[in-house]
Amino acid sequence: MLRTLSRVSELPIIVKQLQKNAAQAGVTKTNNYATEATVKVNRPFKLHRLDEGPAEEVKLTKDEALRYYTQMQTIRRLETAAGNLYKEKIIRGFCHLYSGQEACAVGMKAAMRDVDNIISAYRVHGWTYLMGVSPSGVLAELTGVQGGCARGKGGSMHMYSPNFYGGNGIVGAQVPLGTGVALACKYKGNGGMCLALYGDGAANQGQVFEAYNMAYLWKLPVIFVCENNNYAMGTSTERASCNTDYYTRGDALPGIWVDGMDVLAVRSATEFAINYVNTVGPLVMETNTYRYSGHSMSDPGTSYRTREEIQEVRQKRDPITSFKELCIELGLLSADEVKAIDLKVRKEIDEATAFSKTDAELGVSHLWTDVYSNCLESKLRGTISYNLDHIQERKGVNH
Repeated sequence: MLRTLSRVSELPIIVKQLQKNAAQAGVTKTNNYATEATVKVNRPFKLHRLDEGPAEEVKLTKDEALRYYTQMQTIRRLETAAGNLYKEKIIRGFCHLYSGQEACAVGMKAAMRDVDNIISAYRVHGWTYLMGVSPSGVLAELTGVQGGCARGKGGSMHMYSPNFYGGNGIVGAQVPLGTGVALACKYKGNGGMCLALYGDGAANQGQVFEAYNMAYLWKLPVIFVCENNNYAMGTSTERASCNTDYYTRGDALPGIWVDGMDVLAVRSATEFAINYVNTVGPLVMETNTYRYSGHSMSDPGTSYRTREEIQEVRQKRDPITSFKELCIELGLLSADEVKAIDLKVRKEIDEATAFSKTDAELGVSHLWTDVYSNCLESKLRGTISYNLDHIQERKGVNH
């Protein structure tokens, strides 16, 4: 240190300034405005059966900073709106929020190519938006009206779009399905791969390990992503799993541990993993993250953890706040630009919320349309006593 500290309280300020100086050493500027910066990820990766891992120094452009911040902020406000609609009893049934985990989805999506696919569990409102569905299409699906991406038929757990094989309500069942999507990529030879996402609660499912085994034997291009938010449905990882290093649980499969609160770390790890699964074989990636809400809206989320713990994560590790502060420090975003994004996102979500409340429900006769993607029979199977014709309207986003 260049001088003796007069007070211990000065230390965090000086450490932060040193970090800022180190980060700005890799900044490229045009007319005094930063256009690109080199950034070191917050926490180092941990590797299993890998000699080399993802890059820990990554480049971030201004356009990327704008996009990632907008996407994460949109997901956060989208989930806040969903939570409020549920409390108003406009959304019924199950509703699982992604607040706190935004960096996982945005980081993975940033690395995906047009030929890549993703399948997940039921915490997928944010993924639905990232894969091309508008906020109004997401919220309208949650309220069960015809403007929803599945015309109100799917609800919170069952939303889809091209290359997005949706939310799945059966715990862990999406993992073998994602392995099948990867098999399809290999069969077609299109160079694509599949991200198969599951949580720490589903990580003990037998079908997960069966999928690992089959994917390894067939060298399938699949990334098994354990989004470890530490509490499953309400049980801490230490109480539920004998091995909490989820990235090592593929045994012969290599693995990577990633700070899931750092969008750039997730992007870097996913880029590495995509290349690996397309050239070698399957890989397990654990994103260590945190959900602010309960498991679902029916869970207050405070019976197995303290309010102080949640508040501490919000203050010290929040993925959106951390990324915003980094971008401002590097000069990639200004405070005015951040404010403009916040106002734009708020307006978009407010309009989407209003639409989801006022749009009409489908008529009863539309409830049994589009049962089959490729209809080979004129009547719906299993409905003989009702004698229902199969009608293809193909108006959903995934048609």
